[in-house]
Amino acid sequence: MIRVASLRVNYGRREALRGVDLHVARGELVGLCGPNGSGKTTLIKALAGLLSAASGTIEINGADIATLSHRERALRLSCVPQRTEVPAGFSVRELVLMGRFAHTGLLTGFLSDYGPEDHAAVEAALRDARADNLAERQAAELSGGEIQRVLLARALAQGREVLLLDEAVSALDMARRVEAYDLLATLNKNGGTILSALHDLNLAALYCPRLVFLKAGLIALDGPTTDIFTESNLKDIYETDIRVAAHPVTGAPQAHLVPGAVAAALG
Repeated sequence: MIRVASLRVNYGRREALRGVDLHVARGELVGLCGPNGSGKTTLIKALAGLLSAASGTIEINGADIATLSHRERALRLSCVPQRTEVPAGFSVRELVLMGRFAHTGLLTGFLSDYGPEDHAAVEAALRDARADNLAERQAAELSGGEIQRVLLARALAQGREVLLLDEAVSALDMARRVEAYDLLATLNKNGGTILSALHDLNLAALYCPRLVFLKAGLIALDGPTTDIFTESNLKDIYETDIRVAAHPVTGAPQAHLVPGAVAAALG
């Protein structure tokens, strides 16, 4: 489904990804984790075709994305960015409807070009992303958390087969984060392939059966969450004292930070 081979991406003279190899099979829900600057956003942007590779290849369903048009990429995958500029003058419903652009087959993209199937997809996306109550609001007037829900809805309206997310719940409160990942789990159960970059390790461990950790532009760990989510691994990656204990309800491993003064006292 998603296959990355020897991927290198540069920002000027800085090498942000230094030879990444990754395979995400159809129907997987994978969490992409790692410290700030490790390359998570760069990898998501490269997969979405928003950044060019210095070398290496990215394939989606066997097609090299470098050979695909913007429309062809949009028909194969959807992406929820970390942050984006929301255009003024559009309602939430209109902004979500823009996610259907690739499906119209038209060059204009005017809102009047969309048909009943597009509008039905928008209504379903708004409902699933818990953004239907925002539909008539002006998108530019929304809070950060509300905007993230709308961007998720736009991605769902575009397509649900392959979904990339870059810190897509970072501005949401705890209840909305759970709602969002409950939705992702349902999409995954229904056959969707999801790669989600996130800083919230405990949320990742609760929902993602497989985790990939980046550090300094390389994959440091990749495997089943229950195998690699350990104190020693997390300490190596994040370079701080972390303790891991089982979730009291689900049993999933959960990370607990240790304050510096306490860690020093413990030796």
